[in-house]
Parts: sequence; C-alpha cells; structure tokens
Amino acid sequence: MLPMNYLLYIFLSLNAITLIAFGVDKYLAISNRYRISEKNLLFWALIGGSVGAIAAQRLFRHKTQKFKYVLWMILSVHSAIGWFLWNRYFH
Repeated sequence: MLPMNYLLYIFLSLNAITLIAFGVDKYLAISNRYRISEKNLLFWALIGGSVGAIAAQRLFRHKTQKFKYVLWMILSVHSAIGWFLWNRYFH
C-alpha cells in the first residue's frame, strides 16, 4: 500500500490535470478550434479527477448540461471506494 502522502499527491495531481483539461477545452471551444474529446475528459474524471471536473464545470461553465449527472455519479463511486479503503486500511 502506498503511503498516505503519495495517495494525496496522486489525487491532487489527477484533479489538477482534469481541471486544466476542462479549461483548455473551454478555451478551444470559444476559439472554434480542435477540441479535447469528451471521452478523454471523462477518462480523467473516471481515473480520479472527478472533483476537478466538477470544479471546472462550475468555474468555466463548461459541459454543464452534457455531463450533468455523469460526473456526480463518478464522484459518488469515488467517495464510496475512498470510504471503503479508509475504513479497511487506515481506520
């Protein structure tokens, strides 16, 4: 098992990358340029960046209707997994 510090750094990094990806996609959308695919945006949210994705939705007002419930479902799954791991290994 990784030390708690490493898990925190991984979590923060994934969420920062996801937030930046959503921001870049919003910029590209405004500029009428080639966009980041929705599949890639959801991939980053799914592998751990769900908090960053939801924050980006609010901050950039981007993909708010298209990913309305999907990101909250991903966050719920991440929260359940986090709760389980916390109680299993750290409690």
